[in-house]
Amino acid sequence: MNSKILKKALLIVTGILIQNNVSAQMYISPNSYVFASNEVVFINQQLELNAATSNFYLRENGQLLQGLTSAGTNKGLGSLSVFQEGTTNNFQYDYWCSPVGGTNATVGNSPFGITQLKDIVDLTSSVSSTPLAMNNYNGTASPFAIAPYWINKLTISSNYSSWFQVGANSSLNAGEGFTMKGTSGTNATTVNGIQNNPGSKQRYDFRGKPNDGIIAIPVAIEQFTLTGNPYPSAIDLSAFLLGETNCTAIAYFWEQDPTVNSHFIADYKGGYGAFAPGTLGSAGTYVSATFYSYDGSGNEGSAGASGKNYERRFSPIGQGFLIDGKANGFVQMKNSYRVFAKEGPSSSLAKFAGNIITPKSNTGYMAKVQSVSGFDYSSVSLAPTPQIKLNTLMNNQGVRQLALTLIPEATDGIDRGMDAMSSSDSTPADVYFVLEGTDFVINAINFDIDKKIPIGFRNDKAANYKITVKEIINFAGVNTVYLHDKVKDLFYDIKNDFHELDLPAGENNTQFEITFKSNSTLGVEEAAKESFMIFQNNLTKNLTIDNPLLMDLETCGLYDVAGKLIFVKKDLGVDASYKFSTSGLGDGIYIVKLTTKDKLVVGKKVIIKN
Repeated sequence: MNSKILKKALLIVTGILIQNNVSAQMYISPNSYVFASNEVVFINQQLELNAATSNFYLRENGQLLQGLTSAGTNKGLGSLSVFQEGTTNNFQYDYWCSPVGGTNATVGNSPFGITQLKDIVDLTSSVSSTPLAMNNYNGTASPFAIAPYWINKLTISSNYSSWFQVGANSSLNAGEGFTMKGTSGTNATTVNGIQNNPGSKQRYDFRGKPNDGIIAIPVAIEQFTLTGNPYPSAIDLSAFLLGETNCTAIAYFWEQDPTVNSHFIADYKGGYGAFAPGTLGSAGTYVSATFYSYDGSGNEGSAGASGKNYERRFSPIGQGFLIDGKANGFVQMKNSYRVFAKEGPSSSLAKFAGNIITPKSNTGYMAKVQSVSGFDYSSVSLAPTPQIKLNTLMNNQGVRQLALTLIPEATDGIDRGMDAMSSSDSTPADVYFVLEGTDFVINAINFDIDKKIPIGFRNDKAANYKITVKEIINFAGVNTVYLHDKVKDLFYDIKNDFHELDLPAGENNTQFEITFKSNSTLGVEEAAKESFMIFQNNLTKNLTIDNPLLMDLETCGLYDVAGKLIFVKKDLGVDASYKFSTSGLGDGIYIVKLTTKDKLVVGKKVIIKN
């Protein structure tokens, strides 16, 4: 282990630390404590919190790393305490994985229960919460009360009915993730300048025996398991996913529409974003969720909004996520995946607000990260994984996001850790890449301008789709992106425009593909389209269109990047120039679509900054 970590740990130990002739490498005697603030403590082997009055406090990004390569051997009646924040809304789920278990003298990790979540009083003191009755669904911030009705876990299953209700029982084993809804109201207690619940997020004190060592997590082929980061330190999620070959190396994160205040399943709007790590030398790729409502059986119904994009390379303390099995057996959480990486000042599991601040240097590569494995993080590029993000607006409701990642090591088949399968199989409308007959939301390819990437559509009734390239990230080799209709042999520019299509009920996995060139040369019609000059003047807050050929314009529509109509102007005539005010619009990328009397259609993306 890097000796720098151990040296730094010794510098921040405060209180009374007694090293007796005991088997533990760090032994905290009765009426003693260790206090680590904004620093890392490294213990090569085990920790003994000898008595109920033996305490270990992690504050302000303080973290504990351990180097044991076997099963955990921590023991004692004392507690490690670490703060973490979740949603304040008692209608929204957080996905957690506890960093601690029950306090007992037994060697090894212990089961966890929500009675170990405390209400913070001051820097070192907390008070217990009394779980609400099972028929009370609304947790509160003051008095601090959690509704155990919403505590559930999921182990090797793909069925909604297989979620197992844990409630207030202390039966969550180390590495088992769980769902929990937040609390409502406010809690004015302020510690270190942070209010326990200001009405935007709830801070919890996790107290118990810290988890350590190898933790076995059951998986099965094409079945989901809810797990997460089980340690009182950050983990390198990419290293875990790529290292544990019994899973598909993709992590799925729950995102939920915060505007829906209901406990009825049919009203829920949520979905899973997908993270593909790619390689250990990259930041990986994340595609956000589409927010679907759900029926009483857990089947996804109508689509709503879309989630946001987040960094996922490192997972903070307590973060829960789903993994998908590739083989029957176990994956293992190990100390070798643990790192000292800090969260952002406003990060919380509920908001997924970047979660971990990526350690950056001025060289274009990540700054050094203290880790148990000794991996050289300064070899990890800060540049985003080259990718093309596609957004598809489905029935003018939810936006399905897809990512086409451009990785030299990728094949045209399924690449573990690079291609992410869709977590949706019962949606009323969906779009996806088609890989070996299966739906994927992230597709990694070795870029070639002649590549053709199959894309599929599935809808249980007639549906409308609007598809466009949202953005091209860190890749200059793409000049054009088309949706090719192989039946009509027509190519639609989706880099500068969106293409709208109406499809009958059913599954269509063969008619469409993404290409980077068309089979036509620039003709008279294309030359006429090229003559239009469309640009946004942000100084005057006007959209300007120059029409040098004086073509007869029928309509000019402005759409957001998802394809939702902002405004439309009709019967514009044959003026040489047009100006439309954009002063009332928010900053962002918009699509201008012109239609002439001769039915020529011209699209162009503009950036509006007001």
